[in-house]
Amino acid sequence: MPAAVAHAEPTAEEVREEIERLEEEFIELNATYNEAKETHEAAEEKLEEVLEEIGAAEEKVEEMGLDVRRLAGAAYSGTDFTSFNELVNSTGPENALAHQADLTYLAGQNDGQLARYIEELANLETLEASAVETEEEAAEALQDSEDATEEAEEAIAEQEELLSQLTAEEQEAATENVGGSGGGGESSGGGGGGASYNGPASGNARTALDFAYNQIGKPYVWGGTGPGGYDCSGLTQAAWGAAGVSLPRTTYDQVNAGQRVSWENMQPGDLLFFYPGGSGPDHVGMYAGDNVMVHASTSSRPIGTVTLSDYYRANFVTAVRP
Repeated sequence: MPAAVAHAEPTAEEVREEIERLEEEFIELNATYNEAKETHEAAEEKLEEVLEEIGAAEEKVEEMGLDVRRLAGAAYSGTDFTSFNELVNSTGPENALAHQADLTYLAGQNDGQLARYIEELANLETLEASAVETEEEAAEALQDSEDATEEAEEAIAEQEELLSQLTAEEQEAATENVGGSGGGGESSGGGGGGASYNGPASGNARTALDFAYNQIGKPYVWGGTGPGGYDCSGLTQAAWGAAGVSLPRTTYDQVNAGQRVSWENMQPGDLLFFYPGGSGPDHVGMYAGDNVMVHASTSSRPIGTVTLSDYYRANFVTAVRP
């Protein structure tokens, strides 16, 4: 019998690298999901507006159609008010000239009405085509969001399977400072009970960080905007919202919602963006000072703080000051 081939068990470092890859994949899928969800909601709102416009246009076309049908009926009634006999049989030259002028005016009005009717029909056709296109866009965005959700669940399941093959010590080594909470010395509490921010921020930035730290320990929620849990951009949006600053929903839009600053010039409260994707950076957290970031990373761990290691520096895109 041939000898069985022995496969070496993955080391903690190999598992760590694979977990990093899976978490980047998860974060990218979350950004894709949020963008698709925003697109779907916008398409649904647009569709509702278009359908209302279609209803109004249909009523207008129906009303104008009645008038056009009346004009058509008059045209086929057999009486030609512009004929020579009609003009000759008038009571006098002045009356005939006035009659002709009236007919010319009415003819012009009818031509204008017919032109407006045709224009409204074309508008209705355009609106109906827009409704079909918007429905397709909404359906496609919904499918994209569902696909992203399914793929993200698979990535987390694969990560959990990898970790299950390691001892507790190896698991700790493999996940140390990878996307999750730990380090920094700024946070306290946990288990959903929140924490206190004691860093150097002031003003609106401090208000935003106070809010973010109060969410420490809450679960990461896929597509979450609170209050029970958040995803990465949901947390930063809510935190700065508590300070009276309105941020867009997705990382792709938040990266353009302020002044960009470099890694060396980051200040507490700045938004930190990581992992360049096709539409923009996929992940966002908030700088707390002292080389610490507070963020919602992935569904495998709760909201927390992390020390900005070389791993984050290597994947850094930009910082933004709202």
